[in-house]
Amino acid sequence: MSENKPQSQSILADMPPSKAIVKLAVPATLALLAKAVYNLVDTAYIGMLRSDIALTAVGVTVPLLLIMVSIENIFAAGAAVLAGRQLGAKDDDAASRTVTTVIGLSVLIGIVLCVCGIVFIDPLMRAFGASEASLPLAKDYAFWMFIAALANLPAQSMNCAARAESSVKISSIAVITGAALNILLDPVFMFQWGLGLGVEGASLATTVSQFVTFFILVWFYGSGRSVIKIRLRAFRPSWGFIRDIAMIGIPTAVIQICLSVAASLTNIAAASLPQSDEIIAAYGVVQRLILLGCYVVMGFMQGYQPVAAYAFGAKNEDRFHQSVRFALKGALLLTVLVEAVYILLAKPLILVFNNNPVIVDYGRWLLTSQVALYPAFGLCYMMTITYQTIGASRYGLFLSLIRQGLFYVPFILILPGLLGIWGIYASQPAADILTILVCVLSIPAMKRIASWKMGEPRQEDR
Repeated sequence: MSENKPQSQSILADMPPSKAIVKLAVPATLALLAKAVYNLVDTAYIGMLRSDIALTAVGVTVPLLLIMVSIENIFAAGAAVLAGRQLGAKDDDAASRTVTTVIGLSVLIGIVLCVCGIVFIDPLMRAFGASEASLPLAKDYAFWMFIAALANLPAQSMNCAARAESSVKISSIAVITGAALNILLDPVFMFQWGLGLGVEGASLATTVSQFVTFFILVWFYGSGRSVIKIRLRAFRPSWGFIRDIAMIGIPTAVIQICLSVAASLTNIAAASLPQSDEIIAAYGVVQRLILLGCYVVMGFMQGYQPVAAYAFGAKNEDRFHQSVRFALKGALLLTVLVEAVYILLAKPLILVFNNNPVIVDYGRWLLTSQVALYPAFGLCYMMTITYQTIGASRYGLFLSLIRQGLFYVPFILILPGLLGIWGIYASQPAADILTILVCVLSIPAMKRIASWKMGEPRQEDR
């Protein structure tokens, strides 16, 4: 076996849970923040084009971005949990079969997504809220996003596999290298002194950078340095396997899908209001900032998930519950910090991307309202991950649906018609209140189910 194996097992099995989670979470968070740079840098450079329509066009693609991330996460998150359990049970060969099969399926799905997206790009952009003015630029930007799916889906699966075995260093290097390259390529591809491709150039630069990330990860697994081995003969897809992976991964993906649906419905609600293009442009900037906050929480959860999955697979109940308690406190602390930063710096953050006073005014209120009760996101995401990890995926799926789906959708469909722009501002806080209530009530059941599945009697006081 690789020399990495003893080190990874030491982190996942022996290191105190809080230290293990932080050790794995820091590089994972840095890698995700680097990934967020792709979208923020694109938006910032597009703002330099001095075109509100260009900014609106990129805002229209936010739902597409969220959908693609959610598809990536279906198999990647499923592979991370299942492979983590298998490593915890000392079955490295099964973990290798799991990851190899998931990566192969990711390649096939990336091809399908790319082809179908390009074929149906016009109706998709219209469905996401593109106006006649913004449609051509939205299509230019989305085209290269579909090409990038060929690399992004398998790369995300490889990233999650690396985290499952605690090989987070290579994951961070791959993503940070791609993000740094994107910063360098964006102006070269966009502006007249370079290729002069404008909005399309921003998307093309991102796609090139993401392929670089993909090839770095391919090199890592091809070099034999990983604990989990990717071999062609280990590719063994079956309907049962796909079902098991999907049941684990879908709850995480559904969170992203619901974010996408919420963004689309918000764009549609804004389209019926005065100054709709300015509202949509502001909302597009806000959503990219919100993604940055999401990635902070998601990175922390990516440190928590392999530690909890390994403990669950090893039937180490004390270690599992220690991990849960630390993750809960960490998620709440991080979301409170994100909320404070965004509320205090709302206006200057929007000014980074656009100096139109109308867009800035809408943007600061939209950003403030989106994070007014942001701990709801951290709590809901943490609970979803935990229910996935203990094999209660159906309830995890329910939790993943509530914040931006079951609760947000009715509010965004009704309140803007009654209150105008203030209805958009009020929709997220209203949904978050209900989300917090449901998640808090779900914590005791989660503890009892985990204890029962690990072979211990359920205890009310646990």
